[in-house]
Amino acid sequence: MSRISHQALSLAIQKVRAMSMGQKEQILDELFREQPSMLGSFLVQKQMGVSFEKMEFLLDILLICFQAMKESGLTWPLITEDDQDKQLARYVATVKFGEDLSASLQDLAMRQYIESHPEQYLLAFVTVETKDWLSRILPEETDKFVILAAANLVNCIAFVPMPGLKSGT
Repeated sequence: MSRISHQALSLAIQKVRAMSMGQKEQILDELFREQPSMLGSFLVQKQMGVSFEKMEFLLDILLICFQAMKESGLTWPLITEDDQDKQLARYVATVKFGEDLSASLQDLAMRQYIESHPEQYLLAFVTVETKDWLSRILPEETDKFVILAAANLVNCIAFVPMPGLKSGT
């Protein structure tokens, strides 16, 4: 069961998209204090050659993910760089596994991945937003870094062990 409900996610989307630049700066300050590695996954994009215009998409995803965590009402543990590395390796291995399958098995594997994901609402939101973003941009090699970072944010949120709750890993 998702720790971030559909209602919490919807509220987060509405709040973030209605924020002024000053309000976004305030939430970024809070993000820096509470989840600095999540913010770091956004900031490192420039070093990887991602343009500021394309980083804006990831910033929107990051702010919505963080706001959704807050809207959940839960106290989230720190997501560390080690957590991010672990989830990125896991995600890449999952994608590589799927590359070697036939089309029908790829479809089955994808359905199983989605159905078993601990944060289905967040995964669906980020997947749809990423698909829409990709349809609007001029493709570049660095887009893969943005896509991986967005997917990794979802997986880090989904699989971080919560004190007192059943672990998602």
